[in-house]
Amino acid sequence: MNKLIINDKNELDFRSQELFKSLRTNIEFTGTENRVIAVTSCLPNDGKTNVSYHLSEAIAASGKNVVLVDADLRKSVLLSRLQITDKVRGLSHYLSGQAKVMDVTYSTDVPQLFIIPVGPFPPNPSELLGNVRFREMIPQLRRVFDYVIIDTPPLGSVIDAAIVSKHCDGSILVISSENISRQLARSVKEQLAVSNSNILGVVLNKVEAAGKRYYGKNYKGNYKGYYSSGYYGAYGEER
Repeated sequence: MNKLIINDKNELDFRSQELFKSLRTNIEFTGTENRVIAVTSCLPNDGKTNVSYHLSEAIAASGKNVVLVDADLRKSVLLSRLQITDKVRGLSHYLSGQAKVMDVTYSTDVPQLFIIPVGPFPPNPSELLGNVRFREMIPQLRRVFDYVIIDTPPLGSVIDAAIVSKHCDGSILVISSENISRQLARSVKEQLAVSNSNILGVVLNKVEAAGKRYYGKNYKGNYKGYYSSGYYGAYGEER
């Protein structure tokens, strides 16, 4: 198995580390059956990729083997956020039949943390995620890893997260305190429900506290900020 060297320049402060440990614990208390988890958001820039990675990191720190699957086949930022410059094969290679699952699974220099990168952006992301190879991938990963965290595109922009989440044990919705409306959050929650997703909870992200921005884990009914319909249609449109 090949190895990726992570050069994450955005190390968390102590408070944020504790919040992700708390998020990890809360997920564990939802039940041992919830091991394959999709992470999505309402809008781009809500922070779902950072939440996916730091949650995976927190799970690995607890002694569990975890694989982070980059399933954002439209506009992934995971490798660039982690300062990984290696040219690697990824999920799109597997879904298109060009590789096996373990051929695109990489160990990292973070003990017990593994990554399946996205690979080249395909012209038909929804179709690839909906094909039989994705469904077959889940039980293969379940047999090898204690947890599978799947980073998906924002559900407020494209339908991919709903396609993925119906094959998972549960899903987590990331909401930014800066860029949301109740109506959109409710709409995204309903889309997850329609896909028969077990919604484990909501992460309230980018919360201002004592002049600093932290990752939060509590859902609050009142949102500050605004929603612009301009976010729709611009997120990694199908080619």
